[in-house]
Amino acid sequence: MVFKANIKVLLKKSIFDPQGATIKHSLNTIGFENAEEVRVGKYLELKITAPDRATAETQAREMCEKLLYNPIIEIYDLEIVDI
Repeated sequence: MVFKANIKVLLKKSIFDPQGATIKHSLNTIGFENAEEVRVGKYLELKITAPDRATAETQAREMCEKLLYNPIIEIYDLEIVDI
């Protein structure tokens, strides 16, 4: 079976996000003063062939742990969906 892994990677709240700060400032400058906090991250979609959803999730988590995010400064959220 083929599954899709949707992965969001963001900086931890304790890590300063200079891109987010720049975007927030720009939004405020052009009149969107209600933009309180902006965090910039990565979004990845992976197609994974696996016998079942649990295996696909395990493989996707291993990919995240070994390559796709930096646990020192980032967090990730993973969702596995059928395709």
